[in-house]
Amino acid sequence: MRWLSCFPIVRQAAATHGGSAAALLEIREVASRRDLNRFAKVPASIQGGDPCWVPPLLAETKEFLNPRKHPFYNHGAATAFLAMRGGRAVGRILVSDDPTYNSQYGTNIGCFGMFESIDDPAVAHGLLDAAADWLRARGRTGVMGPIDYSTNYPVGLLIDGFNTPPRVMMNHNPPYYAGLLESWGLAKAKDLYCWWFVDPLDMVAKWRARAEKIAKRGGVRVRSFRIDDFDAEVKRCLDVYNGSRTENWGFVRLSDAEFHYFAKQIARLAIPELVLLAEVDDQPVGFSITLPDFNEAIAPLKGRLTRFGLPIGLWRLMRRLPRVKTARMLVLDLLEGYRRRGISELLILRTLDYGKNTIGYTGAELGWTLEDNYLINRTIEAVGAQRYKTYRIYEKAIERKE
Repeated sequence: MRWLSCFPIVRQAAATHGGSAAALLEIREVASRRDLNRFAKVPASIQGGDPCWVPPLLAETKEFLNPRKHPFYNHGAATAFLAMRGGRAVGRILVSDDPTYNSQYGTNIGCFGMFESIDDPAVAHGLLDAAADWLRARGRTGVMGPIDYSTNYPVGLLIDGFNTPPRVMMNHNPPYYAGLLESWGLAKAKDLYCWWFVDPLDMVAKWRARAEKIAKRGGVRVRSFRIDDFDAEVKRCLDVYNGSRTENWGFVRLSDAEFHYFAKQIARLAIPELVLLAEVDDQPVGFSITLPDFNEAIAPLKGRLTRFGLPIGLWRLMRRLPRVKTARMLVLDLLEGYRRRGISELLILRTLDYGKNTIGYTGAELGWTLEDNYLINRTIEAVGAQRYKTYRIYEKAIERKE
């Protein structure tokens, strides 16, 4: 059964690791259920000893890669590669081609993501070479990443902040990954910041009266997402999302199908009171999404919801979810004409009030944000958040082979 392949690529090369001869290194496309299982389990074999790493759910990884289920494949293409040595998976990579992005920006690039590798340049370079060859065969002349399909999904290589766990829908990796990517010739394209917020300034008490004045003066209404009007609410959010990010570096518009897929994924985790819409004259002008840090709950499950055919992991997950004490604000968007009017602060304040004073959250991640998005970064700093993680996106031109 072929899952992600457009055409077969198999590379074999003699390799050394740790200064001694090693088994033959093979780079091959994921083309069977067995290979897909191996692909999903590679992070555990490499990062399993890191106390900060959180094992992703294997079922979610497989669904994300399934072209019959993920709407990215309605307009884009992707395939996955495994690095095998001595019968053991020692690395992996996902490579994707998004014509929507290239049409939007007038570029000719593809992306790599889901990168994992043992600390061996031969493995990392073999995977990156395979990704570059796949893109080259499709006529692309550049590669950027780590990006899983597009910047609307998990992106970036962690280069600072290794001593804290990743929050929901964020990446984590060993420090040596940067050296592996850079040794292949990849260079920095953009840094992304994540911020940690524990409300050191008691913003609810200090800003409540001011926030109400802002809302009244601007005719702003902030309300919770209406679950009983799901499709219409998703459309309102999509209009703001695609309309507010056009100037952001790397942003690619989401199709209706992709946004609905994203919304349904979010709905599994979301608390309606933490998904907020800002309206002026009954028209949506902004929205924010804050999720409980699902990673807190899944960390002990080792990627599995079932054991011995029984939903033991699922039972443990349901018990742990109400005990989650941290969150992540993953979206905060405003249409251009409504910025610098206190609406973003109002969304943050309403989120903080409910999360801290009703649910009892003790901290939250805000981000990611672009390193040069000075307006939103200043806003986040103004409410007392501290930058605690940095992720990097790399890029490289792909030379044509004669």
